[in-house]
Amino acid sequence: MELNLPHINLKIRQKDSKNYVFDRLRRQYVRLTPEEHVRQFFVNFLIEYKNYPEGLLANEVCIESGNVNRRCDTVLYDKFLKPQMIIEYKAPHILLSQKTFDQIARYNKTLHVPWLVVSNGLQHYCCCIDQKKGEYLFLNDIPEYLSLQI
Repeated sequence: MELNLPHINLKIRQKDSKNYVFDRLRRQYVRLTPEEHVRQFFVNFLIEYKNYPEGLLANEVCIESGNVNRRCDTVLYDKFLKPQMIIEYKAPHILLSQKTFDQIARYNKTLHVPWLVVSNGLQHYCCCIDQKKGEYLFLNDIPEYLSLQI
């Protein structure tokens, strides 16, 4: 499926008749699911087109949320390794809904980041959170790394 992201050539290999893709952040091959396909394209977009430092991004970050272990799809850290952005991916056939935003908001109750992003590879939403006012400001585009002011 064509995504609304710049094309990349993924490193794919097969094992036991299943496809695996090389994840440049985890530096290993992982199962290529529709959601993983979106993640790989989106991470590449952030690094190559929005100038996000590869060394400050991490995939599948474990957090404890309400006494339950959860995994954030991607987290951006600042240079002091404090989380700054949570990115949640869905497969392209999954509509981004209030449920998606509720999920990422639950993660943010633990991490307290100023930036939230959701993408299904076709649609992308980014918001900045004013922590003092508790307000969400939705942006028209994913910001360049340097404009995040972190």
